[in-house]
Amino acid sequence: MLISLSEIMTTKDKVIQINAPIELERFDYQGISYEFAHKEPVNLSITHLGNKVVMIEGNTNISLTLFCSRCLKEIDFPMNIEIQKEVDFNLTDEERADGLDETNFIIGYNLDVDTLIYDEILIGFPMKLLCSEDCKGLCKNCGTNLNEKSCDCDTFVYDPRMAVIQDIFNNFKEV
Repeated sequence: MLISLSEIMTTKDKVIQINAPIELERFDYQGISYEFAHKEPVNLSITHLGNKVVMIEGNTNISLTLFCSRCLKEIDFPMNIEIQKEVDFNLTDEERADGLDETNFIIGYNLDVDTLIYDEILIGFPMKLLCSEDCKGLCKNCGTNLNEKSCDCDTFVYDPRMAVIQDIFNNFKEV
């Protein structure tokens, strides 16, 4: 959803309150699409601080459907998103880039709410997510979910540094 900010910049200290819906259908990250289990509209408060400087504040609650990093079980991951951004429209795109100001959610004098929310989800996205602290994961041989049942696979891991000694034992094994 695009929100025009040109009207708010006509008067200093002008504040507008907006309930903006999140139009994102899914969150795409590293080639994987994650569905929203729950999303609420974004409560935005946009304030003109004067001299073409705007303060954008807001909050929303969402929940993404993610997968456990060990057993691949579906998990609803809730996120409380708090936003507080100051945008100076006096700066050019080059000056913003030099100042490391990441305002890709501003297009001209419009605020792109979906890009703003996408960036905030990206910042809070977990690197690793577990369904529980003691998740056992999947068997690397047969793929059985070890949280639900056990398997009879050989779990012994050979140390590659001992391969030469293992060859000696194999060569001199009594028949």
